[in-house]
Formats: sequence, structure tokens, C-alpha cells
Amino acid sequence: MVYKLFGTDGIRGKANQEPMTAETALRVAMAAGHRFTRGDHRHLVVIGKDTRLSNYMIEPAMQAGFAAMGMDVVLVGPMPTPAVAMLTLSLRADLGVMISASHNLYEDNGIKLFGPDGFKLSDEVEEEIEELIENGLLDHLAESHQLGRARRLEDAPGRYIEFVKHSFPRNLRLDGLKIVVDCANGAAYKVAPRVFHELGADVLPIAIEPDGTNINRDCGATSTSVLQEQVVAHGADLGVALDGDADRVILCDENGAVVDGDQVMAMIARSWHAAGRLTGGGVVATVMSNLGLEKYLESIGLSLDRTSVGDRYVLERMRAGEFNLGGEQSGHLILSEYSTTGDGLIAALQVLAAKVEADSLMSTFCRVFEPYPQVLKNVRVPDRSVMDAPNVKTVVSAGKEKLSGDGRILIRPSGTEPLIRVMAEGPDEGLVTEIVDDIVDAISAAAA
Repeated sequence: MVYKLFGTDGIRGKANQEPMTAETALRVAMAAGHRFTRGDHRHLVVIGKDTRLSNYMIEPAMQAGFAAMGMDVVLVGPMPTPAVAMLTLSLRADLGVMISASHNLYEDNGIKLFGPDGFKLSDEVEEEIEELIENGLLDHLAESHQLGRARRLEDAPGRYIEFVKHSFPRNLRLDGLKIVVDCANGAAYKVAPRVFHELGADVLPIAIEPDGTNINRDCGATSTSVLQEQVVAHGADLGVALDGDADRVILCDENGAVVDGDQVMAMIARSWHAAGRLTGGGVVATVMSNLGLEKYLESIGLSLDRTSVGDRYVLERMRAGEFNLGGEQSGHLILSEYSTTGDGLIAALQVLAAKVEADSLMSTFCRVFEPYPQVLKNVRVPDRSVMDAPNVKTVVSAGKEKLSGDGRILIRPSGTEPLIRVMAEGPDEGLVTEIVDDIVDAISAAAA
């Protein structure tokens, strides 16, 4: 039985509990190091992290594991996930590592791996790494004279800042715009305010004092109330909220109203389509994206290609279909012209570029489509097989009939918890709520 470590986005768990222990981090580094040893050149791995306390444990463990396999290590400190992907490619490294649990609170941590092309690893490569961990690694240790060395890349923040700025049109500036930037006390707490400032904006940064335990706590892309209040209080033009590793972004307009990933994708798609830049004939999004986005794209002659939840699946479909825009409602936006993974800063700058060119308020510019009412509820179950219970299927079929083809029902198990997520959307919020409640009741009864 292969020891299952990887989920939909790398390895994740409670810090100092399996699989996020120093010992497992060491073994993951050793296995990944062996898997990406290619040829006789001096091998290199880039390691970045966010600001959570447990990184003082995980980072040195992984550094030791790579060194034991003969890999040199470049440490870049707290940096966004997309910065690690960029630096892996830029430095011609054999592997990139981001130590982060993304939008989770500090008690959790995670490991994301990038190949030499800057893309996240495929399922097949992750399975190879798991097999190496299970089958033992002592036969692959480097000789004493081949052990790896470690160094810090002091100019990593500057490299990434310039990389992000180059995604913004050279003929445009952010002069005259007041922007509140919520850095989630996370990986972008230094670089994000500088990006907007250097492009001309008046920047009001918040959540930029990480202490190891406050990452994503009452701030960032998953908790935007403070950002919304600050935008209104300071009369700002908009707000930008990143998550702990800055690979997702949520915006708000000058009135403090939230603009989610679906609206951002619609804005960018509209702008790029008008300019003849959009490829693939549409946008790639997950099954969670709002039906309103799909109908809006259809109205302007574009498609919405849906995937399973997870930005890695979005990216796989984008690469297969030659799309250059995709993402998730949660704010993971992938713009493949610029980055190999989700990048909250680059996505925000694309919206700002379109806003500057339109010379419009965010409140009018960002409301691209009217979202369908969408209701999501979770049911805790001991076994996901309850989804196949006859009564559950009957209730789901009845719900679809009630929607009369103008709506969706989605039932899917959580990839990380013993939960079944029930979502429905349609033009009538009351009817959608009723359908979800009926399905939740049926699942609960089947699980009893």
C-alpha cells in the first residue's frame, strides 16, 4: 500500500502531526531530490515559505533532505507561491518548493512542489515520490564529497517585484488611485505593497505584521471585512486581498462590495477578448463557478470549460486546450501568458489595467454579470457512499426537475474532510435553498 501524502494541492495537514512533521518533510525532500536528479550537473532546488511558525521546523528539515541527496539549496524566505514557481524557472533549478498551507490558519502547513518547468507536479510524478518514500532512500544518499550546500538569494523579492510589474502595460500607470492592500500577514507582506506603489498608486497596506500565528487570521482573501471597512473609511478606489501565499486574490469596489474570482475572470475575459488576446475560445473554471459567469461568456461568444475543484486541474485543462485564462471562484486566477500557477498580484494588475483604460469606477466596471443565487451546505458523513443511496438519488432528481433546466445541482465529497458538499444554484434563491435543504436531509438520513 503506497503511503498517500499528496492531495489536490500538494501535501497539507496539522503542523507537527503527520504528514506535516519534520521527519516526513525530510523524507519528502529526499524522495523529490532523488526523483529530480538528472544528468551530472550540480543540482539545485529553490525553497520558499510563508510566515507561519512551523516553517522554522519544516524548512530546515527539507533543506537537510535535499542536501543529503546532493542538491544545492537556494533559500528565498517568505515569498508568494508564484514567486517560487518563477524563480525555479528563472534560476534553471531542478525543483521548487513552497512551504505553505495557503489560506489555512497557522496551525496547518503544507508542501507544494514545482518541476523544472515551473509547473506543479503531475499526479504521476507525485505517486513516484510517494513510492520512493515507502520503498526506502538509504541506497540513494550522496557521497560525503557530493553533499549539497545552502545559500540565501537576497534579491529574490526584487526579482519577483519586477516580474510582476512587467505584466502591467508599459503605457499605463496607477497614478491617482488609492488602493488598500490586505497581505493576510502572509508571504506577500513585503512585496505586494511595493508592486502597487512602484506603479504609481497611493497604497494603504494592512495585515503586514506577521508574528508566526496571525497569518490569514481575520484578514486576507478569506476574511475581507476589515479590508472592506478600510476601503470605505479611507475613500479608496478599491481593495485587494491576498491569501497567505498570495496565489489567490479577492477584490472589493469603492463601496466595499466584494468582487470574487468569477467576476474577475469575466472582467479579464471581456478585456482580452475585445483586444484579441484571449486564446482557446473561452475560459477554464471549476464546477463551483457561478452559472451567471457561464451564461455571460456565452453571450459574448465564449465558452466556459469546467473542471474538478483545484487550480492544478484548471491548469491541466488550460494547457491541453491552449487557454490563457482560467481560475476558481475563490480567487485562484491563472494567466498563463505570465505565470505557471495562480498569482494574485498579476491577476489584480490585469483588472487594474482594464479599469484604468475604461476610466470607470470599480462598482460599475466590476459588475460584469448578475450571479445566480448559489447555496452551499456541508454534511458530515462517515462514508461518502451515502451519495449513492436510492433516496438521495430520488431527492436530487426531484430538485433537478424543480429547476426546469435553469440551474445546477452539484454534490461532491471534500478532498480533505469527511464531508459531502451540496451546492445548487438557480434564479430563485428560495427554491435553491429548499432544494439544498432537501438533499442535505436525505444525505443525513442515509448516513444515520
